[in-house]
Amino acid sequence: MNDTYALVTGSSSGIGLEIARLLALRGYSLLLVSNEAEKLLLLKTEFEMNYQVKVATLYLDLSYHHAAQEVFNYCQQETIEVEVLVNNAGFFFFGEVTSVDIYQAKQKIQLHVLTTSLLCTLFGNEMKKRRKGFILNNSSIAAYKAFPGIAYYGATKAYISSFTRSLRTELRYYDVWVTCLCPGATATNLYDPHVINVDLGKKLGIMMSAEKVAKLGVEGLFRNKAVVIPGLVTRLLLFFSLITPQWVIYAIRKRTKFLK
Repeated sequence: MNDTYALVTGSSSGIGLEIARLLALRGYSLLLVSNEAEKLLLLKTEFEMNYQVKVATLYLDLSYHHAAQEVFNYCQQETIEVEVLVNNAGFFFFGEVTSVDIYQAKQKIQLHVLTTSLLCTLFGNEMKKRRKGFILNNSSIAAYKAFPGIAYYGATKAYISSFTRSLRTELRYYDVWVTCLCPGATATNLYDPHVINVDLGKKLGIMMSAEKVAKLGVEGLFRNKAVVIPGLVTRLLLFFSLITPQWVIYAIRKRTKFLK
């Protein structure tokens, strides 16, 4: 069993779970951090049995403003040396800026911006001292274009993308590899099934599987890629969204009464 750990946030489901699985296959012991206590316990048993790796779990709401420090303190107390940091935890909601729930908006900013940044600061400093480490931050193609209804999501993901580019430039001198994963729509429980038909999205090829996104993300990280945009359809959707003028998006919203 390896004493070198990979820390994966949001690891109890979706992309985070599949990334954790792939890192276990590479021989890393795991620190799984999530706000789903029962799933964490089940995954600990499953991973230790199937992959013969050590698995530590930490039940924590990462949108809590001191969450990053608590994760770091836990690792210090348990003598867990984190070689791979995966900032994957996140959540999604539709809603105009003026009508979203204030508490949810605050949670999203704290999770996507504050916790992600401070985990990079705390663990990145340790990697810098050792002159070895890997950081994978999960952003989104929503970071590249402004759309109505996802202002909080898109803006916080844009922050992650920008932050990760700067971090990569700072840490590469110390042999720490930093990669930004920018998936498109992925078939996970991130989406409200009453709003988004995930099964239909998969059938149409618009949504990728979490397994595929995770595989490309992990491969990109260990190949030292700056940005990973997984899937041809995702890249095509991003291309067409970038060349679409903002007035066209406004016209569609006006005519369809989207988010009325």
